[in-house]
This record gives sequence, C-alpha cells and structure tokens, in this order.
Amino acid sequence: MDGPLVVLGDALLDADLAGRAGRIAPDAPVPVLDDLEERQRPGGAALAAALAARDGADVVLVAAVGDDEGGTALRGLLAEAGVRLVALPLRGETPVKRRVRAGGQSLLRLDSGGGTAADPAPGALDVLHDASAVLVSDYGRGATSLPAVRDALTGVPLVVWDPHPRGADPVPGVRLATPNRAEAAVLATRLGGGSPRPGLGAVDDDARTLLAGWRAHAVAVTLGPGGALLSHGGSAPSVVPAPPVAVTDPCGAGDRLASAAALAIAGGALPSEAVQAGVLAASEFLARGGAAGYAATDVTTGSGLERVDRVRAAGGTVVATGGCFDLLHAGHVATLRAARALGDCLVVCLNSDASVRRLKGDTRPLVPEADRARVLEALEPVDAVVVFEEDTPLAAIRSLRPDVWAKGGDYAGADLPEAPLLEQWGGQTVVLPYLDGRSTTALLATAAERSRR
Repeated sequence: MDGPLVVLGDALLDADLAGRAGRIAPDAPVPVLDDLEERQRPGGAALAAALAARDGADVVLVAAVGDDEGGTALRGLLAEAGVRLVALPLRGETPVKRRVRAGGQSLLRLDSGGGTAADPAPGALDVLHDASAVLVSDYGRGATSLPAVRDALTGVPLVVWDPHPRGADPVPGVRLATPNRAEAAVLATRLGGGSPRPGLGAVDDDARTLLAGWRAHAVAVTLGPGGALLSHGGSAPSVVPAPPVAVTDPCGAGDRLASAAALAIAGGALPSEAVQAGVLAASEFLARGGAAGYAATDVTTGSGLERVDRVRAAGGTVVATGGCFDLLHAGHVATLRAARALGDCLVVCLNSDASVRRLKGDTRPLVPEADRARVLEALEPVDAVVVFEEDTPLAAIRSLRPDVWAKGGDYAGADLPEAPLLEQWGGQTVVLPYLDGRSTTALLATAAERSRR
C-alpha cells in the first residue's frame, strides 16, 4: 500500500453494559444483573477503521465526531487503535449505542445522541487523494449524502462501499459494494428491482439490479453463515462459502468483512479475492466473540463463554489454563483433560500470533491463532477459547476470574505469577505436569533431524 486506507462514513460509540444474571427481580419478571461492567468500543465506520488498523494498516478515518462525552471517549479509542481521525463537523451529539448483556446475550439496547454529519471544512477531504483505497461505511447518518463528500469520491478508483438503506446510493463506478441480504433487497426494490424468485435466485437478481443501478464493478451480497454471493453481471454469480462458526453476537461482522476486503483491494486484489479475504476475516472475527470481544487490550473471547456464565451462576467451578498450543500433541491433550477434571467448565487462554512470536521467535507459530483456536474448541475437554495479545495471560485471567488456574509444566515449588491474582477473588492456582517427553520444541527438533537424513 502506497498510501493509507481511508475509511469515510458515520462513526458511533458502542458500549456493552455486561453483568451476571443470577436471579429474577421480586417486583417484575426481569433478570437482575450484578457486577455490571461497561466496555466501550468504536462503532460504525470507526469500528471498520479500528479493525483495519489492527491488521497493521495505516488508517485514516473521516467522520463526524463531536466534542461531547461520547465523542471524547470515541477519540480516545481511535487513538488507542492507531487510527488517525479527520473530524467532520457534527450537528447534535455523538451517537452512542449501549447494549445491556448477560451470558453472552443482549437483553436491551439504549440509543442516544442523534448527531448527523455536516459539510466538511475546506481541505478536510484532501486525504482521499493520497489513499491506497477508500472504504465508505454508511450508517445512514448523513455523511454519504453531503455534496462535497460525493464530489470528492467521484473518480476515486478503488472504493469499497458498505451501504445502508437510510443512506445515499454509492457514487458511480465503485470497485465493490457489500450490502447484506436484507439491505440488498430493500435497495434493489428502491431501484425498481426486487425478485419473486426464492433463495439464491432472488439474491442474484438483487445483486444484478444494484450492479446496473450503481454502475459498480462488483456487488457482494453477504449471507451471514452462508458467506457471500458475488456478482460481476455475468451468466452466473460466485458464492464464497464461510467457515462454520458458532455465533452468539453477529454485531460487527459486516464491518469486519468490508474492512478486510478494502485492505485486500488496496493491496491489488481482485474483487473476488477481496471477498474471499473478507468472508474469512468476518468468520474469524465472529469465532472470537464478534463486537463483544473487541477490547483495547485485544483480549478476545470465543462464543463458548456463555457456558462459563451458566456454570458460575449455578455455583459451579470455572477452570482456566493457558499456552501457545502450537502443533497440538498428546501432552497438551493430557493437560487439558486433567484441567477439565478440576471443575465444571474449562477456558483456554491462547497466546495470539504476535504474542507467540515475542515468546518463541520469528519462526513461530507454525499454526495461526485462528486455526489453533478452532482445533482447541473442537476438543472434548474445552468449553471456550480466549485469545490474548500480551506476553502473559494476566489480563485475560483478570477478565475471566476463574476459580482455578491450571498451570501446565514443571513448576513444582516455584512462585507462580498468576497466584497472587487468583487470591484476589479466592481462586486457586495448581500445577499440572506435562507428559514426559512431549513438547512442540521436541517435535520440531525431531522433524528437522529427520529431514537432514
């Protein structure tokens, strides 16, 4: 990429008020949430920008953000994510969406701040001229309808447009548009299309209508667990399948797909290649907890954590363990089985790829974190996987608050750094030795020796 990825659109502040639902209120049939904790994250175009920045890209966000409390929080989150902000004027207050959640499920959403974008100051859109690609993330709050914005986007060659039924149509000639299935049906009907055919036939008809009406190079209609249907207007569309993942929070999947697709196009990929990259990235994002898993420290949670909440609410014992789990072997399996036997559910805290590289060197890991997480989640003793970015799992442990932390390896008699943390809530740290002679390092050494023979 010769220039930054510019994300232009409507920015929001998202927040989850997460608590533990262990009883019903005496005055109404509603759950009582204890231990409430607010977790804030960028939303809308700001989430798409933050996710692209986490992929290592140079990202500039052009969006209306106010100077109010919500805007201040959003600016701080963008700075933490490494996103440069070009702030457009905002009429009204910064939009804030708060979800009240328990056990991995949303119970209520509270929206405030109905601010909309106003005309940019002179020169504010000059950053578009230096972009490797532009992602337009429309949340129907006015940014894409501004004449100055539309004029600046006209003629920009590499534009990915994630539309919204309340927003404006894409400018002519966009490289790729990425509506979801429901959005595509509404937008196609608005253009005089719509299809009586069932299933994928209707989706194909809608995509063709949008392709012609918007004069786009390609339209990818996202289908949730079905992946995406990609149309270039030929005789048959392409279907990009999605890997199977268990989903409890689909929020943010469209932003993840669009941001990954835009980065791929910025790097020279064809729309078909970009959609494949986007579908895979969105699936991995959902497998790691979706928007609810977003955190400034990048401690991301898998969809099995609702079982942890149920076990805790029922008075059961939550066990956690951790490691890299690169090239899973019999020693790992023995440790996981022993850890699971200590309680009623087991959470594995998994080192991210960056964390493994810092600990093991540039040649590791051999298996990327998404695949390591999938393999662990498929094992019978494992109920959930948490991926963490730090060198140690202390932040993940603090978030999970397990009753037992099972340390794998030969630490008998040693002072464990996790023990004082567990003691803060009455937890216990234990040591579970590996099977003798089993280790990833030994496997690699054996493979290297045999390859030289």
